[in-house]
Amino acid sequence: MKNPLSNTVVQIKPSGIRKFFDIVSEMPEAISLGVGEPDFDTPWHICDEGIYSLEKGKTFYTSNSGLLELRTEICKWYEQKYEVHFDPRKECLITVGGSEGIDLALRAMINPGDEVIIPEPCYVSYLPCVELAGGVPVSIPLKNENQFKLKPEELLDALTEKSKILILSYPNNPTGAVMTREDLLPIAEIAVEKDLIVISDEIYSELTYGTEKHCSIGSLPGMAERTVIVNGFSKAYAMTGWRLGYALAPALIAEQMTKIHQFAIMCAPTTSQYAAVNAIREGDKDIERMRQSYDKRRRFLMKQFEELGLPCFEPFGAFYVFPCIREFGLTSDEFANRLLQEEKLAVVPGNAFGDCGEGFLRISYAYSIDELREAMGRIERFITKLRNEKSSC
Repeated sequence: MKNPLSNTVVQIKPSGIRKFFDIVSEMPEAISLGVGEPDFDTPWHICDEGIYSLEKGKTFYTSNSGLLELRTEICKWYEQKYEVHFDPRKECLITVGGSEGIDLALRAMINPGDEVIIPEPCYVSYLPCVELAGGVPVSIPLKNENQFKLKPEELLDALTEKSKILILSYPNNPTGAVMTREDLLPIAEIAVEKDLIVISDEIYSELTYGTEKHCSIGSLPGMAERTVIVNGFSKAYAMTGWRLGYALAPALIAEQMTKIHQFAIMCAPTTSQYAAVNAIREGDKDIERMRQSYDKRRRFLMKQFEELGLPCFEPFGAFYVFPCIREFGLTSDEFANRLLQEEKLAVVPGNAFGDCGEGFLRISYAYSIDELREAMGRIERFITKLRNEKSSC
């Protein structure tokens, strides 16, 4: 029998997140702080709209691009909140989660050998999606001392004649870093000057803390025609299982993304689309309620890490903290494995998000305060043990 497998697929490493949770699934006493999923139920008025659509027999395919009613609401919402204009008929596509939007955008634009700039640490799907599309990922290791923000000089150093796409992810998974309008302006200027297309993953746009609201790079001068915005309903509206996202893109790009989506998916789930119309029209209070709760948990964890003397970058977006564990002389994998085995607590090694995440952990605070308090007690016992081991050597 000939080799039935694609060499490209075989060479891609499995997700560094999932292997820990395969173990956790067999440890009922374990606490997991690793999954990037809201612990809130989807607000009932959103569920009710989905149920109502089923009762009314709205169970047929939508257009490939999705319900026009939903696309119109999304474009209106983005214009009102972020001053970015897209045509709902030609420049908006409803996808099966934000991850599909990223995959579609890359496949629609990459020719073999095109380079895609990926600032790291970053969401685990970017690099394999680039490789699956035939592109060449070029990583930029971001620095803790720069608050994990992409600096213009770092971008310029990474560019070559083959550079075509820059992927930005702010608020960032896994660090929780944000980039303000002032941070993004020089990046936008480089994108225009060097003719880069930007894929802006804004799935955590509604979960920001502090005085600065989220800024979409697509709103900056010269960027609307060269930005693909990917967002969705999973994080802001606690709708992970509904699998609904969207992409906003110039018509030239959106048309080709829709073509791939047409052949691979047909359309996003119809029931989810009707529920999402209600979410975007009536869900602002739900977002704010959840955001305030996440902020309370964020501040709790930052105080706990300070009391433990464990350095931790302060996040101003998403729902993750990214503490540094280099003092213990263990790799991120070794630390996470021992923590799981000895204290029954699962976190994600930082290197799952790129090599520059080595020496860090990603800890999600999409869990109750009680769960976080118990988890921090286990971390305290574990690092006290490690410090005692180190001092006795």
